[in-house]
Amino acid sequence: MASFNKVILMGNLTRDPEVRYTSGGTAVTDLRLAVNRTYRSASGEDKEETVFVSCDVWGRQAETSGEYLSKGSQVLVEGRLKLDEWEKDGQKFSRLGVTAERVQFLGSPRRSSAPGDAPPDAGSGPRPPSGGRGQDFSGEEEDDIPF
Repeated sequence: MASFNKVILMGNLTRDPEVRYTSGGTAVTDLRLAVNRTYRSASGEDKEETVFVSCDVWGRQAETSGEYLSKGSQVLVEGRLKLDEWEKDGQKFSRLGVTAERVQFLGSPRRSSAPGDAPPDAGSGPRPPSGGRGQDFSGEEEDDIPF
């Protein structure tokens, strides 16, 4: 019997990412993503629904997410569904979320507000992956992609 667990989401962050570290030193952050869907109802009325998804990001991707993303940033997340279950005060709870395997930053990076800090497009520090139809960190849009 085969199974397949793959999720691809594109949306905007609902809050700034906060990087934490496990006791073993591995970075982890929880990206809260708002994913919108616009559709036309049977009566012809335009409708919009928003789904809020929690995405766990690990390792270097967690660190760069905390460094370059902020509330409102648009991202594309590829990952897998996971079910968290816990019990509190004798009551059982569960939450369906995503474990990110790849996070692609779309749009412009946030700028540092500290004096003397170089902005991410100044060539200093790590660069998150660019590609797709998003903007790379040089500030020039990628127009040579065939799709």
